[in-house]
Amino acid sequence: MGPIMTHPLRSLLFVPGNHPRKVGKVFAVGADAVILDLEDAVAIAEKVAARQAVTAALGTERRCRAFIRVNAMSTEFCHGDLAAVIGPGLDGIVLPKVEAPWQLQAADWLIAALERASGLVQGGIDLVPIIETGAGVAAVREIAAARTRVRRLAFGAGDYSVDMNLTWTRDEAEMAHARATIAVASRAAGLEPPIDTVFADLRDGEGFAAAARRALAAGFQGKMCIHPDQVAPANDIFTPSDAELARARAIVAAFAAAEAAGSASIQLDGQFIDYPIVERARRVLAMMARIAAANG
Repeated sequence: MGPIMTHPLRSLLFVPGNHPRKVGKVFAVGADAVILDLEDAVAIAEKVAARQAVTAALGTERRCRAFIRVNAMSTEFCHGDLAAVIGPGLDGIVLPKVEAPWQLQAADWLIAALERASGLVQGGIDLVPIIETGAGVAAVREIAAARTRVRRLAFGAGDYSVDMNLTWTRDEAEMAHARATIAVASRAAGLEPPIDTVFADLRDGEGFAAAARRALAAGFQGKMCIHPDQVAPANDIFTPSDAELARARAIVAAFAAAEAAGSASIQLDGQFIDYPIVERARRVLAMMARIAAANG
């Protein structure tokens, strides 16, 4: 049995929290979620003032989800960020540089207290930890199993490459271990598939698409974006194609007929079909149903 899947998150677009003009436009570009950023995109001198800008932006008319990335728990800003932004209109918190289960448990406790104080539904605000250091990757099994409100993890290659003194190359071979470790930990803990890192070269659309396809093949459900032009390719790559949907429907129908006749393995167009193949086909159809429901 897989995890209960929620709103699709194929594309999550970052926007600096201290740029109200950009914030006003970003909800309409087609991303599944927008991440209003209080961390890396905001200078230290502007971090406190940016809190008011992002909370004001939550009242913007939109169809996508709205997340806020707060500053890491190791900073002086995290508590104030959470206290300022937890309230109506917020769908989730993105917590960077998570390295230990206690950080999620502490953040979960504080978010719950702030939900109560604001009269919000308990547990309604999502929490997305970014795994982006060597310590985080090393502890990701324990982090994923921390028994908090977390539904899925995210991977951050930029900070990970700095922390590990890696060269972040176009083909990202050096990221394969971290991606696989995060994906396995997510599955073992019963979480949704994780969210992949940003792709930093805005001029390289083909490189972004290749990175998204690698993430999809590695078991990820979506990708964080840093420019509106990256949203449509991410949505496309993480959406089952017409051919995939047709194949999935054919597999499910053929297997149902075979199972009714007492067989649990068949051939369809030369391919051997058994329960694992059928389960994958069902997941493709379920993913498309989630996307259709969110866009309906």
